Amino acid sequence: MNRIELKAMAQVEQERQAKFRCRILCCMSTPCISSGASKILAAFADAITAEGLAAEVEAATSGCMGPCSRGPMVTIKNRGEADVIYERVTPEMVAPILNRHVRGQTVPSLDARILSHDIPFFAKQEKVVLAGSGDIDPERLESCVAAGGYEALGQVLREMTPSDVCVEILRSGLRGRGGAGYPTGFKWQRVQKATGDRKYVVANGDEGDPGAYMDRTLMESDPHRVLEGMAVAGYAVGADRGYIYVRREYPLAAKRLEKAITQAERAGLLGNRALDSPFNFRIDIRMGAGAFVCGEETALMQSIMGRRGQPVPRPPYPAQQGLWGAPTLINNVETFGNVAMIINRGAEWYAGLGTEKSKGTKIFALAGKTVNTGLIEVPMGITLREIVYDIGGGIQDGRAFKAAQTGGPSGGCIPADNLDTPMDYEALAALGSIMGSGGLIVMDDTSCMPDVARFFMAFCMDESCGKCGPCRGGTVQMHRILTRITEGAATMKDLENLEELCGMVKDTSLCGLGQTAPNPILSTLRFFRDEYEVHIRDHHCPAGVCRFDNAVSRAI
Repeated sequence: MNRIELKAMAQVEQERQAKFRCRILCCMSTPCISSGASKILAAFADAITAEGLAAEVEAATSGCMGPCSRGPMVTIKNRGEADVIYERVTPEMVAPILNRHVRGQTVPSLDARILSHDIPFFAKQEKVVLAGSGDIDPERLESCVAAGGYEALGQVLREMTPSDVCVEILRSGLRGRGGAGYPTGFKWQRVQKATGDRKYVVANGDEGDPGAYMDRTLMESDPHRVLEGMAVAGYAVGADRGYIYVRREYPLAAKRLEKAITQAERAGLLGNRALDSPFNFRIDIRMGAGAFVCGEETALMQSIMGRRGQPVPRPPYPAQQGLWGAPTLINNVETFGNVAMIINRGAEWYAGLGTEKSKGTKIFALAGKTVNTGLIEVPMGITLREIVYDIGGGIQDGRAFKAAQTGGPSGGCIPADNLDTPMDYEALAALGSIMGSGGLIVMDDTSCMPDVARFFMAFCMDESCGKCGPCRGGTVQMHRILTRITEGAATMKDLENLEELCGMVKDTSLCGLGQTAPNPILSTLRFFRDEYEVHIRDHHCPAGVCRFDNAVSRAI
């Protein structure tokens, strides 16, 4: 396939879709499937067939629409009319929806299930990476191509040199979305300049933070966007082979990626002579075994090579010696998801989004005590207050906001006094937290902060690979002290030891897991120290979470 044939495929699919006066898109991402979306899609298809509407009405699969707690979600696209989104659709609603949107009948009972496009949940978002996820069918290449898929790859292969591509990504200001925020263009240039007979590109889809599912959704909803970003990167750095590392807990994402790779290779978009050019690029999937530490890049590479997933000291860095000793570019899935839009719309456009040092948009998995939860994509620099109270709709049951945890077990808690903090790399770091991959858990006044710190430390303790002593032993000791605090058996000396341990583990651990494991403790101590002290001195939990029934006996 060449660029002309790619455009022809897009046009044929656009004309096919335009023939239907009504298209019914059913979200088939994991949250909606778990709420019964498969039955909804089947019910629409059966009704359309039974009523002889197949020539003018189509029921199709789409990716995630965002409000994941309100599934199954359905979008109605009627020719010449604004889209209508339904939430919590049931099989019993299928006939009324067809009556309303196909036959033009008035069905007032459906009004309560309509989500307006102008509600803050949608209006405050800026969709770049997820631009197509609610519209395209992730299992059809034609649907992706009709939305502009692989145009960016065609452009770089015919109109740009590898160096031009690296410079364009650098000028865009894109930073790695996996947590560290390293400038993506600099990383690409380092791999491009590295010498080696072979180079590799790796997409890190080992998303392990509790409550986070940004990368899973992108892989499920728009897999070709990830593949295209990897192929552009392969051309830029001189690699002809790529790997996507996917958690074994993400079977739907792996299945759709595998199908997308097969489709793209058969169409001549990947594989040998991609888009009828001299560029060759093959992509394989590697399934992780569920170890959180494999999100760390050196441990991930060990796992891809068939070894035990444990980190190794750096330098050398992957850009110098990565997979099988060859220069390797590693970015996370969301980072690759930005690439096609940067090429298509230009670095200046992308750099115009966000803040001075944090460009573009960020996907967050909004979870916890907000009224609205789900997957959101917002411009960098939006305040935490806007996310919680506008997009999230405020705190459930009218309770008070207490804190928001960003960055998962490696991040920290942001208190109510800092609700107007802009969500960018620098502002979060100043508060002792991190952007991380995008997990965002909102807590109300029923959350106990020492207990929250104990939860995240238990996670880190379980997920420590055990290779270095500070992480292996330090996480256990920190968890024991936190347990004593939440059971009323600790002393002020324990609090002193806890702070000392945090510093030791942070400074001496081998990899990012251990180095950042103390963050939830340090940030809760910084903003909620009084809660720790009242647990110890008064055997009292202000949130009413902790029980001190055996406090005296444990202390003895």
